[in-house]
Amino acid sequence: MRLLAVMLMLVAGPAPAAQRIYEGNEASAIRCANMMAMTGVTLNQAGLMGDPEKDVLIGISILILERHVSGTWAEKKRAMEAMRDRRDVDATLNDYQRHAPLCLKRFPIN
Repeated sequence: MRLLAVMLMLVAGPAPAAQRIYEGNEASAIRCANMMAMTGVTLNQAGLMGDPEKDVLIGISILILERHVSGTWAEKKRAMEAMRDRRDVDATLNDYQRHAPLCLKRFPIN
């Protein structure tokens, strides 16, 4: 019976890791990082921003995550994906127009 249980676990694969939940300042930092990255990618795909500018926004996003969010990169990536899936592009671009300077002030990268 025990062997059967072990075989079933092997076939099913590893249990999914518990999803980390970010709150407070870390959640705000993730939202800012998502806003920067999504804006860069979206404007670049629309031909409204060049690759160097897009890369700067993605770099800012990475630095915000590195300096202001705890956890592994896998956890941060899942959090960014969850944020991306909850926010539509228009809301993200509107956030960028209104909040980008505040994000950089609140979550400095220098």
